[in-house]
Amino acid sequence: MASTNGPTPTGASLIDTGIFTSLQAKIDEESEIRDQLKTLVDNLSKQGRLTQSVLSRIHNVPSSALSTEVLDPSKQAIQQQVQTVQALAAEGSKYPFYKWNQLWQRDVQHLISNVQLHRWLETGQLVTVEEIGSFFNVPVNVKDQDTFHIAIEDYLLALCTTIEELARLAPNSVTLGDYARPLQISKFIKDIHAGFQLLNLKNDALRRRSDGIKYSVKKVEDVVYDLSLRGLLPKEEQSIS
Repeated sequence: MASTNGPTPTGASLIDTGIFTSLQAKIDEESEIRDQLKTLVDNLSKQGRLTQSVLSRIHNVPSSALSTEVLDPSKQAIQQQVQTVQALAAEGSKYPFYKWNQLWQRDVQHLISNVQLHRWLETGQLVTVEEIGSFFNVPVNVKDQDTFHIAIEDYLLALCTTIEELARLAPNSVTLGDYARPLQISKFIKDIHAGFQLLNLKNDALRRRSDGIKYSVKKVEDVVYDLSLRGLLPKEEQSIS
C-alpha cells in the first residue's frame, strides 16, 4: 500500500495562504476602527486648539474683563469638546480601551486641564476627578470592564499642566496690575503640591511631571516675595503672606 505521508511534491506550498488572507482582513478591520476613532479625535483636537486660544487670553486680560473675554467664550468651547468626548466614548467603548486610548489620551488630558483652569478662574477651587466624569458624562477609573473612561493618571497629568499654566499666570498678573492673584495662585499650588506628596506614583511619566510642581511653587513664591518686598500686596493679604 502506498504511503499517504510521503514528501511534499516539488513546488507545492507548505503554508496555507488563507492564513494571510485572514490576517489582512484583521488589519483592514483595525485600520477602519482607527480611521473612525481618528476622525473624532481630530475634531476634538481642533476644538481644543480653539479652547486653548481663548483661555490663553488670561495672560493679557485684566481680571475685570475676565468673565466676558475669557470665561464665557471658553465655556462654550469646552462644551463643544465635551460633546465630542461623549461621541468618542460611545464609539471607543466598542473596543478594548487600552488598545486605542493612546489616540485620544493627550487631547482628553488637555480638555481636563482646560476645565480645571476654568474652574479655578471662576471659583479658586479644584475640580475633582469625579466631577470631571460627571461633567463629561463618562465613567471614571473603571476596573471591572474594558470601556472608555477617565483614568486617574490622565486627571493627574492634566493637573500638572494646570499648575504650570497658573505659575505662568502669576508674573503676568503682576504686569496687569493684579497683585492679589499671585498670592491666590501660590496658596492653591502649594496645597496641590502637598496633595501630590501623599501619592505613591508608579507611572514614570506622571512621577516626573509631578516632581516639576515644586519648580512651579518656587516660581510663584518668588513673585509673591518680590511683591511683599515692594509693599504691593493688598493689606488684607500681607498679614497672611
